[in-house]
Amino acid sequence: MNTLLWIIAAVLVVAGVFAILRKQLVWGIVLIVVGLLVGPGGVSIFT
Repeated sequence: MNTLLWIIAAVLVVAGVFAILRKQLVWGIVLIVVGLLVGPGGVSIFT
């Protein structure tokens, strides 16, 4: 489960960075914040 959370968090953060690069600043910030919340290294919403 921990590995799955890391993968999901990494995908969300990368998608957020790409969204920011495509001038979608708000959507990019939302994706990065959600990625940090889901990741087991951050404040995981599943624990």
